[in-house]
Amino acid sequence: MKRIFVIDWILMVVFIMSAISGFGLHVAGHGGSHEIWHNWAVSHVFGSMLFLIAVIFHVATHWGWYKGIVKKGIGRKSKVTAVLSIVFLLLSVTGLALLGINGANSLLGLWHYKIGVITTVIALGHVIKRLSVFRKSLNCRK
Repeated sequence: MKRIFVIDWILMVVFIMSAISGFGLHVAGHGGSHEIWHNWAVSHVFGSMLFLIAVIFHVATHWGWYKGIVKKGIGRKSKVTAVLSIVFLLLSVTGLALLGINGANSLLGLWHYKIGVITTVIALGHVIKRLSVFRKSLNCRK
């Protein structure tokens, strides 16, 4: 399988880990058990760091797409992908900022959650549009 597809499959797995743990963390924040909330928080930080690393590799493999936007403008390129890139950047900045503060029940934590929901929806659309390419990548022998 080509390197780009390996990165994309890893990205899908860690995206699922990050999204599920993020929603679990949010739900646990409404409960009474700090231990359960803490376990979700650790899981979310771990999964999200893996996701961030995979996104960096993903963007690196598609760097030409970003350079094309800078040189020629967005033109016929996917507006959804451009929006996803910007929203994910906001999500990453807020998430990394939360590492330095007590983020539980904070305004920044709530913003991070809301941006995370938006990112999840856009990312699902991004993936669904490319499902046929993912299926074909499984048959690739290179």
